[in-house]
Amino acid sequence: MTDSSAPQSEQRVLDNLLEGYRRFRSSGWSPNRERWARLSEGQQPEVMIVACSDSRVDPSQIFDVDPGEIFVVRNVAALVPPFETTPGHHGVSAALEFAVQVLKVKEIVVMGHGMCGGCKAALTQELHGTEPGQGGFIADWISMLDEARGPVAEQFGTSGRPAERQMEQAAVRVSLENLMTFPCVRQKVGNGDLKLRGAFFAISDGQLHLMDETSGEFAPAS
Repeated sequence: MTDSSAPQSEQRVLDNLLEGYRRFRSSGWSPNRERWARLSEGQQPEVMIVACSDSRVDPSQIFDVDPGEIFVVRNVAALVPPFETTPGHHGVSAALEFAVQVLKVKEIVVMGHGMCGGCKAALTQELHGTEPGQGGFIADWISMLDEARGPVAEQFGTSGRPAERQMEQAAVRVSLENLMTFPCVRQKVGNGDLKLRGAFFAISDGQLHLMDETSGEFAPAS
């Protein structure tokens, strides 16, 4: 006896995607053909946003922007690795280099968010020691937060929303610090050609928080 539920589920997922595509064609693409024609010739976004891959945190929705306005990189916990030239596939670094050197964006916003699974795993270290494919890739990636985890765990513990929120916001600060290890970023920031910002989106109330450059603390955007 075969289980027919899997194919039906797969078809439903595809149907939902195609339904969304049809809505986009009718209300997003067709009425804005001139804009899409211009975008077909190139892009000139002024802002790069580093955000989490979490399905609940879409920068285009949060900032209500049109196509072509923001250059977005999304990964687990919205992390930027430090500058390094070791062999490997440096996806975030490549995107950063393209945004800064080719697109010449004027601002980079690192946006963390509430209820971040990656930051929670960094805090609890629940994936520590797992094999690649079983959580090891994630564990290796979020190990970038190990140093920042110490003070958070010492003051707030390793469970509960207060501790998790502190870890989520600490991750933003880590990424901002790592951004400054890139020579191209450091030079442009020093020349006043590039601005770095930290942000935090609270899923529970839909409120965006911005980081104060001096204190490193977050407060609701006015």
